[in-house]
Amino acid sequence: MTKLHYLSAVEALRLFRSRELSPVELMEAVIERTAEVNGTVNAFTEQLHAEAMAAARLAEHRYLAGEYDGAALLGLSVATKEKHAIAGRSFSQGLLACAEDVAAVDHPVVERIKAAGGIIHARTTSPEFSCATVTHSPMWGVTRNPWNPDCSPGGSSGGAGAALAAGMTTLATASDIAGSTRLPASFTGNVGYKAPYGRIPGMPPLSADWYRGDGPMARTVADTALLANVMAGAHPLDHTSVGPAAPLPLEFEGVEGMRIALCIRLGDYPVMSDVESNTRAGAAALEAAGAVVEEIELPWSSREISETIFTHFGHILGPAMERATAGNEDRLAAYTRRFIADARAAASRRSLLDGLTAEARIQAQLAEAMAGFDALICPASAVSALKADEDYLDGIDVGGVQLEHYWEAHMTAPFNINNRCPVLAVPSGLADVGIPTGVQIVGHPFDDHTVFRIGAAVEKIRPWAGMTPPL
Repeated sequence: MTKLHYLSAVEALRLFRSRELSPVELMEAVIERTAEVNGTVNAFTEQLHAEAMAAARLAEHRYLAGEYDGAALLGLSVATKEKHAIAGRSFSQGLLACAEDVAAVDHPVVERIKAAGGIIHARTTSPEFSCATVTHSPMWGVTRNPWNPDCSPGGSSGGAGAALAAGMTTLATASDIAGSTRLPASFTGNVGYKAPYGRIPGMPPLSADWYRGDGPMARTVADTALLANVMAGAHPLDHTSVGPAAPLPLEFEGVEGMRIALCIRLGDYPVMSDVESNTRAGAAALEAAGAVVEEIELPWSSREISETIFTHFGHILGPAMERATAGNEDRLAAYTRRFIADARAAASRRSLLDGLTAEARIQAQLAEAMAGFDALICPASAVSALKADEDYLDGIDVGGVQLEHYWEAHMTAPFNINNRCPVLAVPSGLADVGIPTGVQIVGHPFDDHTVFRIGAAVEKIRPWAGMTPPL
């Protein structure tokens, strides 16, 4: 990537320290790029450019004085998802009814980014309440994919993925309760990390939801590891958070001798041909690099996975959304009303105990399938693209197969059910419509290092750095 606004975080830090580049120059390039393309992409809810330039000048002074030890992100531009609260700023989560809400405290990931010297220069779009896999809302309009503006960048962290792909930020924050980090990363050609539950702290009360998690998104595996290291570790606001593992390295050994399971359909997901071919090409590249890749099957049903996650939503997230929007139902997006209705219906069909029983079965099936392997790779989504402004209330067509619910087209949710498993989404190629596709690398519980190691190998073997959208 030769353009300054596409510079990787790791390389920018090297240049800052050698005084070959100033944080001011990088921030200026990012702001200029935003002015050029955000009118098309619409990835930001708020731009904090004056504050960002002031912070960049302070970072420049620290580098010139040699005072940058312990500041892992010093001078880097970071775009944060609007749901990641910043004290004193809007905290609407895309809801018109909450447009005047203001955050009282910083979200833990925001607190840590600031402490590490990262410069929050913008806040990114999401669908209402982060409840859809497309990113549009009555409040913020339609966020579009820089690779093809007719397509969605995915959701719910669609603004993060679009901003990174368009060169409007160096790093971004995301969140994931059923794929909200991995889907946008995959649809926009970025790297997204769903950490094991508890590794990265969240905000109560929904931090206690064992499906959810906050995490990093970036253009490279090393940049993603850099931001993950800053975010990770126990925090007093989140009782479920755990102490940090050993920090992730920014360079990884190869995959020679590793055993990797390949599963294209995770049971019966009707994967589109371009997604499948790109996934198989990635697996073949890993095999050529010395890994042992063996194709396996899983006994999962996309309908059963969808029913299980909506049972969970029906007992936790759905009621939270109903409480937050009571009296303002007529101001909600159609997909939000549908989400609440589907969650309520699923909870009426299954008790929380029924849902836990289904989760335990799905978890045992994954553990059995992964026994003897270091990791599993599979597509992130069965469908290769989503339309930017669609609601998909009538289901979705996946290669000629009509699915009743568009959540059944995405292959991320099983690993929120198995939420102690780390999952890294990395690019796998281009779909027929010209936007990226992605694969998920799934590790054993709390084995973060392995998924980054394999992701770094995929990135090296099938080089993605340097490819930018035609925007």
